[in-house]
Amino acid sequence: MPEVERLPSPFATGLKCRCPRCGEGPLFRGFLKTWSRCESCGLDLSFAESSEGPAVFIIFIVGFVIVGAAALTEVAFHPHPLVHLALWIPGTIILSLALLRPFKGVMIALQYHHIVRESSAG
Repeated sequence: MPEVERLPSPFATGLKCRCPRCGEGPLFRGFLKTWSRCESCGLDLSFAESSEGPAVFIIFIVGFVIVGAAALTEVAFHPHPLVHLALWIPGTIILSLALLRPFKGVMIALQYHHIVRESSAG
């Protein structure tokens, strides 16, 4: 029986933006541009499709957080509409950018784990 490769958690490696196979090499060489190969284990990262998957999750999470915070602020303080704009537009942009890399890393790691399981099952 062939030895099954033990892979690190896709969530741990993705959130750390590390290679989905070894968990050590960096995944990104720019803000969202992936390396072609892992510098640690040599994994070919060409399978990493750039898709809208991470953005969809981020829209839901950021929307929930910002709308909830804006509603609570409105109920508690009833600030001027310009205060809402000054708070929530930058908050939306900062939170979206902060979550984009880790979520893309998780999606790439989950993609890798799914591809590995599919190819080893056949």
